Amino acid sequence: MTLEQLRIFVAAAELLSMTRAAEQLNLTQPAVSAAIAALEERYATRLFDRIGRRLALTEAGRLFMPQALAVLDRAALARQVLDDLSGLLKGEVRIAASQTVASFWLPARMARFVTATPHIQLKLFVGNTSQAAARVLNGEADLAFVEGDVEDDMLAVEPVGGDRIGLFVGLGHPLTERPCTREDLEAAAWVMRDQGSGTRDHVEAGLRQSGVRPENLRVVLELPSNEAALEAVEGGQLVTAVSELSAASRMGAGAVRQLDWPRSPRAFTMLSHRARTISRAVAAFKASLSS
Repeated sequence: MTLEQLRIFVAAAELLSMTRAAEQLNLTQPAVSAAIAALEERYATRLFDRIGRRLALTEAGRLFMPQALAVLDRAALARQVLDDLSGLLKGEVRIAASQTVASFWLPARMARFVTATPHIQLKLFVGNTSQAAARVLNGEADLAFVEGDVEDDMLAVEPVGGDRIGLFVGLGHPLTERPCTREDLEAAAWVMRDQGSGTRDHVEAGLRQSGVRPENLRVVLELPSNEAALEAVEGGQLVTAVSELSAASRMGAGAVRQLDWPRSPRAFTMLSHRARTISRAVAAFKASLSS
């Protein structure tokens, strides 16, 4: 059993797809399949059921998953120790981020960092706020950058930036012709971000503060990204509430319009695990954010 086989197994188990695991790991699909097959043959244990083109973990696979993660975590800690003992600024920073931060806030900062410190590798995992926080808690990420509220005693939370949430519609929407009211918004058809996303949590809190009751909204569609929500708005008679950062390019192109409604500011925060010692590479990335 090799670390590479464990790394491949974990990716396949998380994504439940050989093809997607290969894409994430920059390997060929046959290489991923061969690594899984070698593990299963070596220990005469089936780790996955093949259901059409999808995978499903067997009971053995579910039991093996936390052990594989623990071994990979220990290996990462061993590499960190050697990197730090070498006295050279090198290594890896594993970053988890929620959609808005990953798409519009982090990229320029990551690019600036790798230009200045090319021997440090940055790895980015994108999900919603809950998923990003979970990666830090279970040791799969060193840092998380999110736009939602996270409350966990094991996580240190530091503000790093922010944006504002606005309401957006397509050009032909009737609310572009007149000031909208609370009744208009509660009667409108909405496309919302998915439950668990920082955007969704913040939208509901902001609407409530402005007098709109989120529980009364007619949500006809839930989508997993700001871009998908804006695309749906652009092509129909829907209202959405997303980050102004994510809507800026469509606003500039005249594809969507922002409604005249109070905009809700929100903070971006950085999460780290209180009980884990950070490497020199992680410390260097954190310091770069304030430079």
